[in-house]
Amino acid sequence: MKILIDGDGSPVKQEAISVAMLYDIPVVIVTSIAHYTSQPDNPLVTIHYVEKGPDSADYEIFKLTNKGDVVITQDYGLASLLLNKAYVIHHNGKEYHKNSIDTLLTQRFLSQKERLKGHHTKGPRQFTQKDRDYFTNQLNQLIERILLTNKQ
Repeated sequence: MKILIDGDGSPVKQEAISVAMLYDIPVVIVTSIAHYTSQPDNPLVTIHYVEKGPDSADYEIFKLTNKGDVVITQDYGLASLLLNKAYVIHHNGKEYHKNSIDTLLTQRFLSQKERLKGHHTKGPRQFTQKDRDYFTNQLNQLIERILLTNKQ
C-alpha cells in the first residue's frame, strides 16, 4: 500500500505524510513541474513531477495507483476513475464512495454550467487547523480500517 497525493492544490500534504510515517507507508506526491520544490528529507516520500497541462497529474496518478492504495484528491473526476482500485479521500476528510460519486459529478457539472453563464459561485472557505485535524483523524481511521481488512 502507498498513499498518493494529488499535490498541486492539496493543503494536507504534511498531515498525510505524518500519518503515513506512523504506519511506515510510502507517500508519492504527484505535482506539476511548475510547483517544483526540493525533495523532502524523508525516505518514505517521493515527489513525482509531471509536465504542465490539463489533467497531467490525474493521468499520472491513475497510472501509478495500484489496488489497495490510498489517493488524496479533490478532483471528483479522478476519484470516480479510481474507486474500483483504490481508497479515495478528499482533503476535507470525506471518503469518496461509488454510491455518492454520481451526485458529486453532477454538482460539479451544474456549477460549471453556471460559471459559463457568468454566474459566480462561492469558492471554498478558508482551510483551518480544525479542518486539518479532521482530515488527519479520517485518514488515520481509513488506514486502520484497511489494515484490519487486510489482516482478515
